Amino acid sequence: MGMKPSYAELVANMNDLWAPCLSQDWPNLPVDRAEGIHIVGQDGRRYLDFVSGFGACNVGHNHPRVVAAARAQMDRMVHAPLGMFAPETTLRLAHELGKVTPGKAEMFFFGNSGTEAVEGSLKLARYVTGRRAIIAFYGAFHGRSMGSATITTSKVKYRNRQGPFLPEVYFARFPYPYRSAASTLEACVKEALDDIDRLFEHVIDPQDVAAFILEPVQGEGGYVIAPQSWLKGLRELCDRHGILMIVDEVQSGFGRTGDWFASQTLGVEPDIVCIAKGIANGFPLGATAARRDLMQKWGATSHGTTYGGNPISCAAALAVLDVIREENLLENSRSQGTYMMKALRELQSESPIIGDVRGVGMMIGVEFIKPGTDKEPNTEASGRILKRALEAGMILYPCGHWSQTIRLIPPLTINREQVNQGLDIFRKAVLAEK
Repeated sequence: MGMKPSYAELVANMNDLWAPCLSQDWPNLPVDRAEGIHIVGQDGRRYLDFVSGFGACNVGHNHPRVVAAARAQMDRMVHAPLGMFAPETTLRLAHELGKVTPGKAEMFFFGNSGTEAVEGSLKLARYVTGRRAIIAFYGAFHGRSMGSATITTSKVKYRNRQGPFLPEVYFARFPYPYRSAASTLEACVKEALDDIDRLFEHVIDPQDVAAFILEPVQGEGGYVIAPQSWLKGLRELCDRHGILMIVDEVQSGFGRTGDWFASQTLGVEPDIVCIAKGIANGFPLGATAARRDLMQKWGATSHGTTYGGNPISCAAALAVLDVIREENLLENSRSQGTYMMKALRELQSESPIIGDVRGVGMMIGVEFIKPGTDKEPNTEASGRILKRALEAGMILYPCGHWSQTIRLIPPLTINREQVNQGLDIFRKAVLAEK
């Protein structure tokens, strides 16, 4: 056998080792380790991580309590297929999650990821209602497996050459106040609800609709926050027609918006909830959560998993719940998020390329436009700002249909000094645009 290649050689050959959909993403930074809010590069340089592993590491990278819980479980049992075995950590996690999930979503099917949670929600909704249709919303991102990709419309590139998709899936407008032609928030909401009425009148009878599925804060779609009045109207439509409401909280859950879930922040009660990412702080885990009267109808053999609800991931998730409570991270999310929003809106007053600043808790998006235009997306400026920030030691990531929005989602453990460091780097990167 020959010599093993060095890490540097592996990085240099990345395009021959990984599929292009991985190797051509941003920024593919060679890394050595992570701790708290920091990523340490292979060269030893420390970076502020304002992406949190796409919102997975809400309690900070390698939180010692989470790592310790996972290691302890690893010594006991690594793999326990649910149904064949009933590991304590997975049972206990279901018990504890039911205390914090929105509405009455207190029974769980455990998987490995957000897209699995979404797939499970679609199967559950169709199974228990006996109805065939699903209504999703433009701008949403729900995952990349086939069912999730069917209901994803944040960018057409996620759908190119993937069809045919699942049948009986329909789309309606998601209220996006900044880009709406409506003059007021109320008019924007009415516009979106009227779109559903037209769907019911011309395309699909509401009695054939199993569920609406939505993100309370659209993530990949641009950090667009669902107006509370729209959510209220949608809930009323669900109740009137016996339609289930599925809320995808994969990115917005576990303290990101200042409450356990964005549904609680925005005051809506879902029937089914999709959760993942922040649930286990980087360990692979997801869950479809639902009201007991729904989940109890999902009988034996109707769904299943080999790796879902892994006992190590569940041990980590239990530690995450404890850390969020004991370190007051919901309050920190609210207070640091409020501070960041104020600072970013002050920056907006200095920079003509910032069209909108929006956020809830520490789920914040800054949308860039070309000055002197009618909100024309400024994808080019967004890309340059990302590069400048990285060069200055800060990791950011774009979102939005044109990648014109930059998301700021640091770990919820961030302190004020670290917030100010990040804001200073971001401010300089933005103001460097002429």
